[in-house]
Amino acid sequence: MGLFNDEFYSTKVSRQKKQYTKSKPRSVSWPQPRSRSGLSTLQVSLISSVVSACLAVLVFSLVTGLPTSAKDSAMVSAAPIQQNDGDPYERLILAAAKVRPAVVSIVNYKDYKKDVQKLDESGVGSGVIFKQEDGLAYIITNNHVINEAEELEVITVDGETKKATLVGTDSVNDIAVLSIDDKDIKVIAELGDSDKLRLGETVIAIGNPLGLGDTLTSGIISYTDRIIPVSLNQDGVYDWEQRVIQTDAAINEGNSGGALVDLNGKVIGINTMKISDAGVEGLGFAIPMDQVMKTVQELMDYGKVSHSYLGVYTVDLNNSFSPIDEDQRKELKLPDEVEDGVLILDAVGPALDAGLQLNDVITQLNGKAITTTLELRKFLYDETKVGDELTVTYYREGELKTVKVLLKDKPEGEE
Repeated sequence: MGLFNDEFYSTKVSRQKKQYTKSKPRSVSWPQPRSRSGLSTLQVSLISSVVSACLAVLVFSLVTGLPTSAKDSAMVSAAPIQQNDGDPYERLILAAAKVRPAVVSIVNYKDYKKDVQKLDESGVGSGVIFKQEDGLAYIITNNHVINEAEELEVITVDGETKKATLVGTDSVNDIAVLSIDDKDIKVIAELGDSDKLRLGETVIAIGNPLGLGDTLTSGIISYTDRIIPVSLNQDGVYDWEQRVIQTDAAINEGNSGGALVDLNGKVIGINTMKISDAGVEGLGFAIPMDQVMKTVQELMDYGKVSHSYLGVYTVDLNNSFSPIDEDQRKELKLPDEVEDGVLILDAVGPALDAGLQLNDVITQLNGKAITTTLELRKFLYDETKVGDELTVTYYREGELKTVKVLLKDKPEGEE
């Protein structure tokens, strides 16, 4: 089943033929020579030939728009599209060489035992060195690359292995920051502006796909600002939306956390995922760098990103995977006009403290209609902050109620 319903546009663009109106040639009167002796036939022929040639060039230039002088020629060469007289792929080579030393491989030992490190029992991914400070080098990667790690190691492009320390991680935005000692670290990545990306722009993906290490692929920007649904707890239910850059540059398993780079050698995204399905090819995604750095800054400052926490585990009334049947609706005693909302399966923390419980159906937050778990989560993260008092409107056994809930910080490990 496809996730997207893209619109496709024909590449055939009709061209309108330029219409030129025929104009009468301008008559030219030549001054009569003051010499008593008339011009010879040969001289007249030569002069006529030169004049005719000049007029022909002038008319041709006016019709075609081609330069007629050295000045006009210089104006054409100053056009914004730059011509490359050398290898057209030279910029790819230079960009890759610039950022490659700043991209590292990350090994996640999930069942770590001292002196018994088995790579086949571990996870591999990629990361980007983006900062050096006070004897440490800092690395951006994905949360899912370092998830459940007991020990983390970083392997530089030179093959040197360094122990890594987790600075902070955010599962919602899928970003984590690591630190290593900066001995022999000579290159840090230059960060670009992902908001200035253009459709069709050439990019390079650098990382550690399939554990092969130090591999790059190239492609184009297929979509600059794609919204895709994700399941934060991997239960198959989409409960979050991620804003991403879409590219057809190959992003395979292990490439997560690596760099998506423009032709100036600047990192404009962090590779995060691809759609892998029968018949699917060229659908890779990266988190835009502008979005990444907002999360990174908070992780650097506080070690985590604070998200408002309500404390409810819910299912949509109109859940396509497990819809509420008629008997269940009768047990809930919902009015006939209530067709959308989120059914509470469990209430903990702030929700439990406020009195919310199993089988309550939430329909509004602060007066805004809530129809899905995704809308509930996005409202909490986008429109509230820790410490806010949230007004929850809900149905309990058919009766409409409201309650105020004091939002707290999301505990670690909670989705």
